[in-house]
Amino acid sequence: MSRTVGIICGSFASALFFHPTTAQAQVQYTLKPTPKTVAVGYYDAKAAPVLRVKSGDVVEIQTSITSSPKRLEDAGVATGDVEQSLRDITTQVTEKGPGGHILTGPVYIEDAQPGDVLEVRIQKIKLAIPYAYNAFGAGRGYIPDDFPYTRMKIIPLDEQRMVAKFGPGIEIPLHPFFGSMGVAPPESAGRFSSNPPWIMGGNMDNKDLVAGTILYLPVHAAGALFEVGDGHAAQGDGEVDITAIETSLVGTFQFVVRKDMHLKWPRAETPTHYMTMGFNDDLNACATLAVREMVDFLVTEKHLSREDAYMLASVSADLHITELVDGNKGVHMMIPKNIFVGNSSK
Repeated sequence: MSRTVGIICGSFASALFFHPTTAQAQVQYTLKPTPKTVAVGYYDAKAAPVLRVKSGDVVEIQTSITSSPKRLEDAGVATGDVEQSLRDITTQVTEKGPGGHILTGPVYIEDAQPGDVLEVRIQKIKLAIPYAYNAFGAGRGYIPDDFPYTRMKIIPLDEQRMVAKFGPGIEIPLHPFFGSMGVAPPESAGRFSSNPPWIMGGNMDNKDLVAGTILYLPVHAAGALFEVGDGHAAQGDGEVDITAIETSLVGTFQFVVRKDMHLKWPRAETPTHYMTMGFNDDLNACATLAVREMVDFLVTEKHLSREDAYMLASVSADLHITELVDGNKGVHMMIPKNIFVGNSSK
């Protein structure tokens, strides 16, 4: 069954974090960014869903570059190269903020309830446009006092070679990912800004969440209410000037409701690593959360004692600064799968 829904325009083969499968599913829905299918700047448990799907369904979701036609044109993008959907969203969406990201969704996944986990299998990510930008603004970024002004740079993307042409003699390999993937926060949080990552995921800016990876999000509201946006063609850990190689992307996602999992913070896995995360406005607190989550994972899923889990995290897991510039900072910890060679490995 394939559906294109008017204003809403539905393969994965890696060992899942907790739920092995090799099945590949077909796209069942396609969701495109329009003034009626985006949330600009927020995650909200009371937001009206733009699409309803069932656990196991596959949705192809297109996202919009987080900018405006004027900013892009002023920076050098030809008028005809600005997406019409971005023009429509910019002029027709009046309910915005408190953040600034253009997020496609929310998608309501049937049977997802608070306390469950939404397993998001990122099957495919492709470029939607042949250009991107990087920009910084006065008073923003990790070293704002060094750059008390604004600059924006348009970066051509070569999809055939999968490189970004940053400048003469500089080509950056492309590894597209979505900077923001999340579900609704608890209703008590109200309309939560799209800027800082938190317990529901959101603006994690995690460059390791590329195609072929899986994201696990704690569910806080009925239907989960998944949103995605902030497309990045590539990024450095930290995202220090506050933007990556920002662009529009098309992602294919399979959503699976997990009644057998219960998480406090998002987790993920790549084909080669297990990943835990921590988000807080203090970098040390982020690292503490990521380490504690890794110890918990090793105890719960690999059946180690807490002491051995702590030791194994120290000798085999790596901490990465996910990002530094969006209110809450992020740290993620990764441990390789190939160290688990015995029968206790899952």
